[in-house]
Amino acid sequence: MAFGWIDEQAELRRRAGLVRTLRPRPAESPLLDLASNDYLGLARHPEVTEGAAAAARTWGGGATGSRLVTGTTELHGELERELADFCGFEAALVFSSGYAANLAAVTALAPHGSLIVSDAGNHASLIDGCRLARGTTQVVAHADPDAVRKALGTHDGPAVAVSDTVFSVDGDAAPLAALAAACREHGAGLVVDDAHGLGVLGAGGRGAPAAAGLAGADDVVVTVTLSKSLGSQGGAVLGPARVVDHLVNAARTFIFDTGLAPAAAGAALAALRLLRREPQRAARARAVADELYTRLTAAGLEAVRPDAAVVSVRAPSPEKAVRWAADCRAAGLAVGCFRPPSVPDGVSRLRLTARADLSGAELERAVRVIDETRP
Repeated sequence: MAFGWIDEQAELRRRAGLVRTLRPRPAESPLLDLASNDYLGLARHPEVTEGAAAAARTWGGGATGSRLVTGTTELHGELERELADFCGFEAALVFSSGYAANLAAVTALAPHGSLIVSDAGNHASLIDGCRLARGTTQVVAHADPDAVRKALGTHDGPAVAVSDTVFSVDGDAAPLAALAAACREHGAGLVVDDAHGLGVLGAGGRGAPAAAGLAGADDVVVTVTLSKSLGSQGGAVLGPARVVDHLVNAARTFIFDTGLAPAAAGAALAALRLLRREPQRAARARAVADELYTRLTAAGLEAVRPDAAVVSVRAPSPEKAVRWAADCRAAGLAVGCFRPPSVPDGVSRLRLTARADLSGAELERAVRVIDETRP
């Protein structure tokens, strides 16, 4: 029978407690949200939603084609210029998603004969980029610059090291300055995904590369998403102009994908401008994460100290993690639930996201619910 193996896979997932289901949310929810990636609380900000609406009224509901045909509007160019300026890079290129941006950066910058050194904790999009690239990939220990240095030392041709700046599972930050130093010793490039750093780290939320003094470096390429701190959708690659020109000509997820919808570009641009005016939002997101961690550990829960806005709480098993998250939801709190294969170490977690607009009372309520429903 065609696709008969699917039933076997479904049964294996059920036995392992790894079944995933879609849960459509209403426009207005009574739940306290610690599950979304809306770090700065901008997804519903009036200026951001009006930015989306105005762009749709002006440019239409869709981009109408790939970026190289009809999918590039003046709005896309405006967003790229302001995003590059804000983050301190020479140029930027906007994609339909952060996933597409990562695939583009890794595949286009790792041709046949090159070496990719990839952190063991990298996001799935970076991993998939490594799989699709024509270069050879070597996976190294998590957040270990010496391991990167050793791997690069085995290769004579072109090479890049690839890493998240803030890892999405535990919220720990990569040692970017040390990684850059290891790459420079061997003439290698550094490609980093700042999805969880933009809007949270660096002066006024300019990102982890800016905080590490790497913004604008000619050997550093950064990918970002517009769907987290900027409350919109889409992604971008930031770096030297010659790298961006290369992506326009070589990145398949740019050449063959429909351009980012104007509404998403308009929302992201409005959010970026708002962050420029209100840089304190970045510091507030970090402060909320620190307070959340302090309260959780004071309650005796095993939480990981956050380097940005992600806080994880360890769970005993996949099944108990799912039950814990469901019990939190029943008590009015939405939390993320990370289980294998989404976690590289096989340890299931509740994943909490700190938002700049959370109040002290909301944090107290969240910790109380998590504590009272613990397995």
